[in-house]
Amino acid sequence: MTKITITMGDKMKQLTIAEIERQLENISVETDPFLLGILQDERKGVQQLVHRWSKKFAENHRLKEKFVEMNVYEYKWRKRGYEKIAGIDEVGRGPLAGPVVAAAVILPKDFYLAGIDDSKKLSEKKRLEFDSIIRKEAIAFSIAMIHAKEIDEINIYEATKKAMKAAISSLDPKPDLLLIDAMKLETPFTSESIIKGDSKSISIAAASIIAKVARDDLMKEISQTYPVYGFQQNMGYGTKEHIEAIQKHGITSYHRKSFAPVKDYI
Repeated sequence: MTKITITMGDKMKQLTIAEIERQLENISVETDPFLLGILQDERKGVQQLVHRWSKKFAENHRLKEKFVEMNVYEYKWRKRGYEKIAGIDEVGRGPLAGPVVAAAVILPKDFYLAGIDDSKKLSEKKRLEFDSIIRKEAIAFSIAMIHAKEIDEINIYEATKKAMKAAISSLDPKPDLLLIDAMKLETPFTSESIIKGDSKSISIAAASIIAKVARDDLMKEISQTYPVYGFQQNMGYGTKEHIEAIQKHGITSYHRKSFAPVKDYI
């Protein structure tokens, strides 16, 4: 069985597969001499390592390209002199229970997080990981919630706008530009509304992640008091099990009385 040999000074050293695997972890370009060298190693285990490295390299390249694409709006406005760009997004417009939650996030110019995307496209594990990174590295972030009682009073559209404005006003430092997911807001700041902005702008994506994690955490907390509704799983959305629980047990103060079918069981 062939083993690759490399020259290290005047010595010849045979590398084991485990040693090759460790060295591959530090290689980030396809033209690296070590990588090119092990391409000649016929061992099945080595070729599997090369294949795995190539797949990881291709995925990292895809994520970098996606990140660049999601920086288009930030780059455009920075060229015009805006520095503190806040992304604004909300979650929870559709559920039968729980608040609508908005977040505002100002990211530093050099922020990089491979894989950042609309929170709905990420696994819970990835959202929690990204939420921690964003909170740590953001210049500023804020979260605002409008709860069921007020949603019933002013309607979900107005509640969403109110939550977004509250999140913006709580930012410190203040932004000089807003990138907003879909909604049109009247604010003192220059702004751009972007349809499906949470998948087109890293700032809006960051806000969607912060808002989603905050809302999910609250719904899990509420579920400890009201376990029969399954809030820790459905997050207040109208799943079959949730609606059956409403039919059997009635509603809570966290349910939106103006929403069908909740209002049918009051």
